[in-house]
Amino acid sequence: MLECVVNVSEGRDVPVLTAIRDAAGAAVLDVHHDPHHNRAVFTLAGTDVEMAARHLTEAAIAHLDLRRHEGVHPRFGVVDVVPYVPLEGSTMDEAIAARDRFATWAGAALALPCFLYGAERTLPEVRRRAFATLPPDTGPRSPHPSAGACAVGARPVLVAYNVWLGGSDLATAREIAATLRSADVRALGLQVGDAVQVSCNLLAPDIVGPAAVYDRVAAVAPVRRAELVGLAPLSVIRAVARDRWEQLDLGEDRTIEERVRR
Repeated sequence: MLECVVNVSEGRDVPVLTAIRDAAGAAVLDVHHDPHHNRAVFTLAGTDVEMAARHLTEAAIAHLDLRRHEGVHPRFGVVDVVPYVPLEGSTMDEAIAARDRFATWAGAALALPCFLYGAERTLPEVRRRAFATLPPDTGPRSPHPSAGACAVGARPVLVAYNVWLGGSDLATAREIAATLRSADVRALGLQVGDAVQVSCNLLAPDIVGPAAVYDRVAAVAPVRRAELVGLAPLSVIRAVARDRWEQLDLGEDRTIEERVRR
């Protein structure tokens, strides 16, 4: 079984998000959306995940226009990121094959430029180099007029995790993010409305998990709250003492395994 975590550049228009979700059918495990980031994360899994990701992409491009998008999160496409993730029983080779099939399809059927990431290059590298020193791997050589471009990846499971600071000092959030960055953690300091957050991708969450990141932030700045974006592996949740789950915005109902079971 593969997971596909589609990041869409819309987090405010609930009817549109519902239409996009409905297009993906029963493969949808979770939807997380945020009005300040103006972004939604659709977690898909199952035997029909590849077709579900295609239907979701078609719906997003039909409903959204990147030229009218505003939000604090970096983006270069309506369907900004489409990573395929091998779950237990699947392999990275299968995720890479699904990635390549999606990119080939999107380039041909939707005229959507797609940049591959994974073993070849990282997602941050794609964002830095796209259309400048890096041409698309599939699709047209220039951005789609309304949909922009898409980064299509194959990667291990990661956890998206935000820590909201008690103050509103963006410089502090950026300084904290810089200290967190490592081979296991990507982090940005962002202004989100009248607050600031340290927005993280935990690339090896069984090594550096939510509790470790939260505690490192709390050691140097007051924390308002924590936020798990989407789902996490059960092993990551169970590695944290149960009496901290509420503080850290964790729970077994927020795991990939529990949603697949349901």
